[in-house]
Amino acid sequence: MKRAVYLASAALIALAGFAAADKAPATNATSGALLTNVKAGMPTRMVYELEAKAYILFIPATGRASFTTELRPDDYAIKSRVKVTGIADWFVNYDMHINATGETRNGALRTRAYVSQNNDGKKNRRVEMAMTDSNFSMTATPAFGNLGDPPATAEQVVQTNDPITALITFALEPRAPGADPCGGPLRIFDGRQLTYLHLSNAGTKKVSTPVWNGDAIECHVTMEKVAGYKKGGGADGNISGVDGPLRMWLAPLDNGTTVPVKISADTKKIGKITLTAKKLRFEPLVTSEASAVPGAGSN
Repeated sequence: MKRAVYLASAALIALAGFAAADKAPATNATSGALLTNVKAGMPTRMVYELEAKAYILFIPATGRASFTTELRPDDYAIKSRVKVTGIADWFVNYDMHINATGETRNGALRTRAYVSQNNDGKKNRRVEMAMTDSNFSMTATPAFGNLGDPPATAEQVVQTNDPITALITFALEPRAPGADPCGGPLRIFDGRQLTYLHLSNAGTKKVSTPVWNGDAIECHVTMEKVAGYKKGGGADGNISGVDGPLRMWLAPLDNGTTVPVKISADTKKIGKITLTAKKLRFEPLVTSEASAVPGAGSN
């Protein structure tokens, strides 16, 4: 489950105008800080998809992570599917469905509930988690053999988000003027393992993808294993299976978001893996409250 989660979150982690294939810099009907506009009463839907490709003896292995996020003034909901087919350290067969809900704030999202269902033909584990400002609960079916050494504490967990919320809020959070656009760290808890992803700024690079063509901010990503891992399970540093830092390019959009549009990693077993944003759009979200107009539906 961990490697599929990192495909989703380390892209982990890629979110343009309404035409998904438009290579011009993405625009949105509402300019400025997107989450601030949502809080002010402008519900928004974000549709985002990453595709990964690698080659094993010239045979392609692929992965896809899709996200549909509904942002409302007080709450949000994310539905995600991560499907990976192939072999070796990152690319094994996964078909994971992930849902997250929580609070929408002016500058961030905050996890309140998280459910992941992995269908890998082995354990097919389901994880259900609830979080408050002071505590959390988690059930896994089948149960984890252990919760790591040391296990994550409530004080640690409540400072984190679930993997997909961490990715989406990383893209949506406004950067203060003069602040490092790479931001971070991403504090992630998946029900067992608590991880910090640290990002360092490596300058800018011209990037061309189906959703962005222009200068992007290059960030290098390394991991810190905080809790929930096996005792002596390896030092902090590069993400498991990656030779060197994971490289992520962020597109600064005019709606105030900073979106990962390309991610690249050199793996120890199957060479380079490249994740590219294939879909990215923001659109108005019609809520039941907004559609409840007096006289609606009458002739």
